[in-house]
Amino acid sequence: MDLIKARDRVYNGMPARELGSEGWHKPWSGGNGGNCLEAMKLADGRIALRQSTDPDGPALIYTTDEMTAFIQGAKAGEADFLLS
Repeated sequence: MDLIKARDRVYNGMPARELGSEGWHKPWSGGNGGNCLEAMKLADGRIALRQSTDPDGPALIYTTDEMTAFIQGAKAGEADFLLS
């Protein structure tokens, strides 16, 4: 599938490879042996996430508001239960 056509049809769970290989960043990498979450800001403002060890796997697509709520909630400790 043509990359431009794929970008016109961005949807949650789509193969991340259809978003291309350029523009992915690892904002949350650390000492975890390379298992990182990668993020890409899409042209329409949404954010795509993928697992770095599976770059051809599914991309999760979030709106800016959804990502803002998640990050603010995590900073406020609302996701701490995931670590215990």
